[in-house]
Amino acid sequence: MTNAQRPIRILAVDDHPMLREGIAAVLSGEPDMELVGEAGNGREAIESFRACRPDIVLMDLQMPEVGGLEATVQIRREFPSARIIVLTTYTGDVQAVEALRAGAQGYLLKSSLRKELLDAIRTVMSGKRRIPPEVAAEIAEHSVEGALTAREREILRSVAAGNSNKMIAAQLGVSEETVKTHMKSILAKLGANDRTHAVTIALRRGILVF
Repeated sequence: MTNAQRPIRILAVDDHPMLREGIAAVLSGEPDMELVGEAGNGREAIESFRACRPDIVLMDLQMPEVGGLEATVQIRREFPSARIIVLTTYTGDVQAVEALRAGAQGYLLKSSLRKELLDAIRTVMSGKRRIPPEVAAEIAEHSVEGALTAREREILRSVAAGNSNKMIAAQLGVSEETVKTHMKSILAKLGANDRTHAVTIALRRGILVF
């Protein structure tokens, strides 16, 4: 087989063995694709990339030890031409934007793996980006909004855990008024009616991930 006909070499990274098995099964029937490695977390992904130099990495976002975003950043820093497709359960725009900023060329929902995985691999291999239409629509809808600051995310995460403003203020060592000011900013940025609505929006968009 000449280099032009060489199969696309793929590294699958996910902390769930069954998902990696599912990917292997989908790829097994494709003569132009070859699964050359697997990894269960971001640290293993970086090591595996160095060892097998795949054409495409299928990278889960939420993993133990080293997450997918950090692994993507490290791989792209060491290998600038690396092509990475992020796999996630989250349709939210925030996770997608963070993945693209980290250097990923594709973003694929795990719910559509069987239907869209092969096309996504070939699209990214050809030098194009691949983002699901529903995620692209979310990105476009929220592109002009101000992003939550790290402190605002911290406060919203604490709200999601059921804490009152008074409790959050005590945890962070700030005044209750400061927390209220942050909450007012959070509600405005998210277009939320109240605290519960803000948490719901943040979970849907991937601003909060548990």
